[in-house]
Amino acid sequence: MIKPRALRPGDRIALVSPASPFSREEFEKGVEELRRLGYQPVYDESVFERALFTSGSAQLRASAFVRAWSDPSIAALVAVRGGYGSVQLLPEIAHWTPQQTPKLFVAYSDNTSLLSWLTCQCGVTALHGPMVEGRLSRGRAGYDETSFARLVGGAGVGLEMRPDGLLTLRDGEASGPLFGGTLVPLTASLGTPYAFDPPEGCVLFLEDVGERPYRIDRMLTQLKLSGILSRARALIFGEMRGCDEPNGAPTAREAVEAFLKDTAIPVVMGFPSGHTSGPCWSLPLGVRVRVVAGRQPSIAVEESPVA
Repeated sequence: MIKPRALRPGDRIALVSPASPFSREEFEKGVEELRRLGYQPVYDESVFERALFTSGSAQLRASAFVRAWSDPSIAALVAVRGGYGSVQLLPEIAHWTPQQTPKLFVAYSDNTSLLSWLTCQCGVTALHGPMVEGRLSRGRAGYDETSFARLVGGAGVGLEMRPDGLLTLRDGEASGPLFGGTLVPLTASLGTPYAFDPPEGCVLFLEDVGERPYRIDRMLTQLKLSGILSRARALIFGEMRGCDEPNGAPTAREAVEAFLKDTAIPVVMGFPSGHTSGPCWSLPLGVRVRVVAGRQPSIAVEESPVA
């Protein structure tokens, strides 16, 4: 994997919007939070463009993304929000080589399309972490500052994360490079030139929001039939917020447990990265982590995502 350089105080961070439009008020609050952290947030005015579902046309969003990535004065890119539309950028940037000027990209949700392409196909590490709207815009209440600051700043090795709500579904310990993100864009990519394609021996992180239990089962079945689940040494599931049936049964946890009833690898659930009800924790994609599934489950970072 190719690692971008670690962020330093005063670094310029580009705010990009590869997916849906956003609240200008939330945007400004996120800008202030990044400044509080010691960075210089910058953005292209095209970030405020609007189309039917997205922040402007695919061509405009792709050009803005590549322009920010290629700017030598910019150290990292942070997505403003998810929603829908990042997959539309992939045909526009398919022949571009981001590995020649690696930058750290921080995002989740619909931007999983870009995270997967960068990590699996381009071999550039990334961060599944807080975006601007609803996360950085809320200050410390919206994201876990410790995991974010240590991972972007190059102090991630040895970080052991035991967030409240993390529970063990299958006991065990395993290490491997971490890949994954939001289930819907991951499974939607299969069968396309930009398919989610993690390596053998990986650790998979899977999360989503508002997906009914049978749909979670369907997406896990798709990952199984594609051969992806069999590559994993361990599975980390997110909080799966809003994924229980409205009447309370079955729950997302019950759907996952039923699907994985014959699984022998370590499985934990409830890691609060992405669509969480509380602060969004950061996870390094493309580098080694250790999953400890037992009475006190944890995720330990064994390799830094930045150099």
